[in-house]
Amino acid sequence: MKNIVFLLGFIALVLVSCGKKQALPPTASGLVPDKFVMITPDRDTTGLYVIKNSKGMEVCLTNIGARIVSVWVPAKDGSWKNVVLGYDSILPYTSLNNEFRGAVIGRFAGRIANGKFQLDRVNYQLRTNAEGLTLNGGPRGFNTQFFNIEQPDSQTVVAHYFSKSGEEGFVGNLNLDVTYSLSDDNALTIEYYATVDRATHINLTNHSYFNLSGRDAGNLDGQTLWIETPRYLETGKSMIPTGKILDAKNGVYDFTSPKAFSADANYDLTYIFDGKRDASQPVARAASASTGITLEVVTTEPGMQLYVPEAKDAFCLETQHFPDSPNHPDFPSTILRVDSVFSSKTVYKFGIE
Repeated sequence: MKNIVFLLGFIALVLVSCGKKQALPPTASGLVPDKFVMITPDRDTTGLYVIKNSKGMEVCLTNIGARIVSVWVPAKDGSWKNVVLGYDSILPYTSLNNEFRGAVIGRFAGRIANGKFQLDRVNYQLRTNAEGLTLNGGPRGFNTQFFNIEQPDSQTVVAHYFSKSGEEGFVGNLNLDVTYSLSDDNALTIEYYATVDRATHINLTNHSYFNLSGRDAGNLDGQTLWIETPRYLETGKSMIPTGKILDAKNGVYDFTSPKAFSADANYDLTYIFDGKRDASQPVARAASASTGITLEVVTTEPGMQLYVPEAKDAFCLETQHFPDSPNHPDFPSTILRVDSVFSSKTVYKFGIE
């Protein structure tokens, strides 16, 4: 019922900027800022936020889900490409179920079996939204929530969200800051910082859909991927980890040597990085032969979800802890306690080869 009210509220409200001020010019990637301005049922105002570096690279974001809407980067022939899938207005981000494109995913990224876990000898039941389990935080996860966004300078935005205790069944009042910063060497850094007033589970990521040949390329032809590890989690029913670690060496999921995506493979798996690795070194690298655009991923997280949608028109490299960790004591812990701070950093660096 809440989802219906949320949607009807958006449809019923008018654009804030209509006739009241001079329209802002389109962004380099062609987005019209006024199309992202709307008043929510809670009287918050959405907008489009642009960060740009001295080289001309541009990243656009909006409040719902603190999501990345576009990433504008140069190609080898001198042209520029938007390399993430996104929409040209705010409405699709508010009205589509399970719309994760570009969003911060939380309070827990990935799946939790049956939406249940035990924490400090207390049993919890979360809201479920996929085959009786909790996926990416539940039906009203962070991807659906309004983030207050501040822009301290032209290359940085900071998104703030207060997640109330009981939201989607998660306990503890959580304060979250997500900082997006763009350096002059075309690296987009995402930093997460969270505190809580009661022990809770937390697992955050960004769910951008990349296509390095351009968002309108339609497929992943000519694009390759390298991942530094062949180790990944085995999954069973409903894609829930069994706890067993598999080795993809020489198999379809082995990207330890750069290779193309298989048209026949189902890519929705968690790769596991060595806990003793140098966290300043790339864990993944993708490239497009047609544009020459490359993408390197550096992260402090212990794992990365590789996801390719059924349309095979993009790929996601979601750095995070492991799915269903609350039910696997042997997995890296996702518990955040009152006297601790959740801190995580991922860098998406773009280049040309």
